[in-house]
Amino acid sequence: MSTTETPAADAAHEPQSYEFRAETRQLLDIVIHSLYSNKEIFLRELVSNASDALDRARLEALTGDGPALAEDETLEIRLVPEAEARTLRISDNGVGMSRDEVIENLGTIAKSGTRELAAKLKEAKDAEQAAELIGQFGVGFYSAFMVADRVEVVTRRAGQDQAVRWVSTGDGSYTLEDTHRFHRGTDVILHLKPVDEENGLQDFAAPFALEGIVKRHSDFVSYPIVLEATEPASTDDDADEAETTAETTAETKTERTLNSMQPIWTRSPSEVKDEEYTEFYRHIAHDWNEPLDTLRLVAEGRIEYKALLFLPEKAPFDLFYRDSRHGLQLYVRRVLIMDRCEELLPLYLRFVKGVVDSSDLPLNISREMVQHDRHIALMRKWLTKKVLEHLRSLQKDDFEKYLKLWKEFGKVLKEGVSGDPENRERLLPLLLFPSSAEPEKLVTFAEYKERMKDGQDAIYYAAGESYAAVESSPHLEAFRDKGIEVLYFTDPVDEILAQSVPEVDGTALRSVGKGEIELGDEEEKKAAEEKLEERTKDYADLLESLQKSLDDHVKEVRLSRRLTTSPVCLVAGEMDMSPHLERLLRQAEGMDLPKQKRILELNPEHELLEKLRARHGENAEDPVVGDYAELLYGQALLAEGSELPDPMRYTRLVSQLMTQGL
Repeated sequence: MSTTETPAADAAHEPQSYEFRAETRQLLDIVIHSLYSNKEIFLRELVSNASDALDRARLEALTGDGPALAEDETLEIRLVPEAEARTLRISDNGVGMSRDEVIENLGTIAKSGTRELAAKLKEAKDAEQAAELIGQFGVGFYSAFMVADRVEVVTRRAGQDQAVRWVSTGDGSYTLEDTHRFHRGTDVILHLKPVDEENGLQDFAAPFALEGIVKRHSDFVSYPIVLEATEPASTDDDADEAETTAETTAETKTERTLNSMQPIWTRSPSEVKDEEYTEFYRHIAHDWNEPLDTLRLVAEGRIEYKALLFLPEKAPFDLFYRDSRHGLQLYVRRVLIMDRCEELLPLYLRFVKGVVDSSDLPLNISREMVQHDRHIALMRKWLTKKVLEHLRSLQKDDFEKYLKLWKEFGKVLKEGVSGDPENRERLLPLLLFPSSAEPEKLVTFAEYKERMKDGQDAIYYAAGESYAAVESSPHLEAFRDKGIEVLYFTDPVDEILAQSVPEVDGTALRSVGKGEIELGDEEEKKAAEEKLEERTKDYADLLESLQKSLDDHVKEVRLSRRLTTSPVCLVAGEMDMSPHLERLLRQAEGMDLPKQKRILELNPEHELLEKLRARHGENAEDPVVGDYAELLYGQALLAEGSELPDPMRYTRLVSQLMTQGL
């Protein structure tokens, strides 16, 4: 998303002013004034950004995409508070930013989806919900404005000579100017607001306050977080009061590392507190929420690696964006090689966050090598299996927690059924669907099978755009009369899933809107077949006439076994595409699909059809019969949610019918 540039000066080294877009200013205002109840979180976010910059510097040096690091160089984050000046500087010697990167990363909040976020924020019920939304859009840097009246960023990109200074007071605008910085990296200088304990504004220029925040939120960061503080010189305990007063005017510079730097996944589980897992998750996932669940894995044998994985509580805003990046962090012997390694888990598990640390991969492994490395392929297979096994255990042992996960990520898991045949049998038990038997509950295939009627030979499902649309479908009438449960497939991915699952544990999966339907035991089926044959003879002339009138629209007109109260419905052949799937493909892919003819089924017991048959028997050439054919076809289309071929003609026919009735 671009910003509106308003040059304030022509000289290259003089400041230029820029304005944020309108919706960006709105988001910034929310971040500053109502986002966090715990304002100390700003330091966690800025340290996290600095850690990411150090990761990139090291990775670019390893891959040759950036300058090599000096042999004696220490990658670190430094905190420099100045009590008198009321400033706090967070410095790193990471990759830094160019002028264009500053505009892209600091000049624009939520580079993609900002309008969508703004719309959702208007619907947010409280500040906590707003925090969840904004956190998903990656705007942690702007939390600095909660504690600072003015924020400066001085940064120099690795491999470039020119540095740039970014300055903003959080009023919706910022200035840029060229400046100087001796080394690559970034300084974030906060001009702190006055201390206000009642409103959560501690003295963030006090070393003890910074030390406590780092211990709580950033102890796991793998680079030294060094506190560089100016402190009064120490005094002799035996000195008299006058001497002590004189000596405290002297000051000394002190440095100390605040974090342990021990990777959390290498520590014994008994040593790690839940709060530490939460903070680490927030660090790698850029999420404000706590993780829903945590999974620690250790693989030993031919390939050795450790994994620390998290299941999020909330779906990110870009879960279904085509261009969104996903994947686990890949470490080799505790060195971050890839921030988002997509090859470690299949796409349908893209919501899983975490790290994998291997001892068997080369430090200079490239993205191209990862795509073809046999170790990565084996890791992917093992990790996928373990995640799915964990989900199955969660479903059995803590269904309420699993249900939370399903409501956020169920649609994504369903993608794996057609996309990952190797793990299909592990995925099928995890699936949940609404059902005609239990409207308030989601059920599994196993639960459905336990309730199947004697003689029932298939798992039946009905597909549609929503629960309400499926619930009112005429295709369900005979099933309700027989007390046969039907699963409701209402997610766009459900019908694609059904195409790849002909059966579940030996039981066929069948659509209530396709093919012929035969319900009941063998005796009931035989009786229904005989009755249908008899009625078909009675209706033969009318069926032929209707077929002639609708030949351009349907491939067959026949009597129905599935209708009990509605006069008409449309069904597809066993191998045909359903109208719901056809609409989805046209909308999502823009596919130019050939027109698909379906079958028009009539209810021979309905009064309307009985009277139409009688009128046709009196005069087979009666034009009203042709009009009724179009009306019946239109009624069937509307009942399933499809568009009419000629809405104006349909309304005219309905008007004529109403006039005749009156």
